[in-house]
Amino acid sequence: MASADRPAPLGLGDRPAAIVRVEVERWRSDPVGWQTAVPDEVVAEEPLEIRLSARDPVAVPVYVTLRTPGHDFELAAGFVLSEGIASRPTDIRGLRYCTRPEEEQWFNVVDVDLGPDVPVNAEEVRRATWTNSACGLCGSTALERLRRRNLPPLAMGPTRSAEEVARWGEALRAHQTVFARTGGLHATGMIGPNGTLRFVREDVGRHNAFDKATGRLALDRVWPASSWAAVVSGRASYELVQKAIVAGLPIVAAVGAPSHLAVALARSFGLTLIGFLRPTGFNVYSAPERLGLPTAR
Repeated sequence: MASADRPAPLGLGDRPAAIVRVEVERWRSDPVGWQTAVPDEVVAEEPLEIRLSARDPVAVPVYVTLRTPGHDFELAAGFVLSEGIASRPTDIRGLRYCTRPEEEQWFNVVDVDLGPDVPVNAEEVRRATWTNSACGLCGSTALERLRRRNLPPLAMGPTRSAEEVARWGEALRAHQTVFARTGGLHATGMIGPNGTLRFVREDVGRHNAFDKATGRLALDRVWPASSWAAVVSGRASYELVQKAIVAGLPIVAAVGAPSHLAVALARSFGLTLIGFLRPTGFNVYSAPERLGLPTAR
């Protein structure tokens, strides 16, 4: 039997849930005071290992991330595209949970089948993904590495009005269903060409939520997503702007603040970066022409 601190391992056929129920001790100011064994819900956080196979039928592990279970195939697709492992959605021939007979299925391993003409250097992929999260990665190095991928300039896409953009944050919050129950995760929403929120993906990691959303676009063959826009629940980091550029998204709007490297990257590739998104206003850090404003100097 599993203890309260360590759940039982998931066996064949079991899928991890996005929400885990726990009991907590709760204190509130008088007259309530202490309450014991109060039911509560917390967001799940479990590892997901991504494996790649191309010419070799044996899938090779290249990346492990802690994610909220759900939309795992989208996460894997978004990851291999954002990291440049695959150049286009058609490079991804299949996505499946690992089902080798000698391994118990925990639904925490996804095999990505790539086309035979897609070069896969597992060690290089592991090194690149580790470097992305390393403290020593400087801004100029990050920008140069992205430029070497020869990504095309971002398309102009439809012009968005300030009034439309101002509604995106509240629309995102209204569709954060797991956040509403747990208060413990990030979200990325995708805005369609007509200005409406089309879908939302949530995760404990902001980069995972973004990969899930761009992965959905890729699997739907909306790539590059030059007529779409992304809205994120937290801050706008370098990695989110990078993922948007790879997906061809011309606009990223964040409820929180951007980092200086995110601003530099957005300006370098002509992405419209919006921060401090509120119903009453927002800041534009780059490429304001997509909002009908004069080009930034």
